[in-house]
Amino acid sequence: MTLLACAVLVASRLGEFAHGATLSKFVASSGFLAVAASSGAFQSRYGKVLFAGLLLSAIGDMFLLGTTKQLFLLGLVSFLLAHVVYVGAFLTWGINVRWSVLAAIPVMVIAFSVSAWLTSYLTAEMVLPIRVYAAVISIMVIAAFGTWGAGGPTILPIGALLFYFSDLSVAAGRFVAPDFPNYVWGLPFYYSGQVLLALSVAAAVGRQRVSRL
Repeated sequence: MTLLACAVLVASRLGEFAHGATLSKFVASSGFLAVAASSGAFQSRYGKVLFAGLLLSAIGDMFLLGTTKQLFLLGLVSFLLAHVVYVGAFLTWGINVRWSVLAAIPVMVIAFSVSAWLTSYLTAEMVLPIRVYAAVISIMVIAAFGTWGAGGPTILPIGALLFYFSDLSVAAGRFVAPDFPNYVWGLPFYYSGQVLLALSVAAAVGRQRVSRL
């Protein structure tokens, strides 16, 4: 349902059908919440915390339906908080420091490169918020790899990376305005990433059951 709604969302935006985009985005974002709930999000501490992050992401999705700077900033704050909560979820699972350090090197190189590229397109008041956001989402990806190294499911870092690169499409579309609409690939990346993060709660449930044996 989530991926089908995402396809409708992309088509609606390409066809400039605002009502279709609003409805399909609501369905798609509700979909990854349903995936988490049906996968056992409320049966483990990790799942509960991760679900809170998914909920903040869904709220951010609704803010980004608007076109004003104020709504964009509200969406930015919602996603910023979502990434902080995701990191909290990863900490409840456990983090392998070595894996985090190894992941930090390429992730930070990408983050610095993207920040430097975007700076020339940003107004002075947007430079700091974007840099803070880039730092927080980079920490989220690094933490995801750390949790993978601590025995977390493989879909966890994949989902985090898909989310990470989807944000690049949002930034490029909002500030750079490329000829090709980046949401054509950015939205599928985003929703696929969220679905994978939502599915990761099932592994936490299985881990919890094993620990009780």
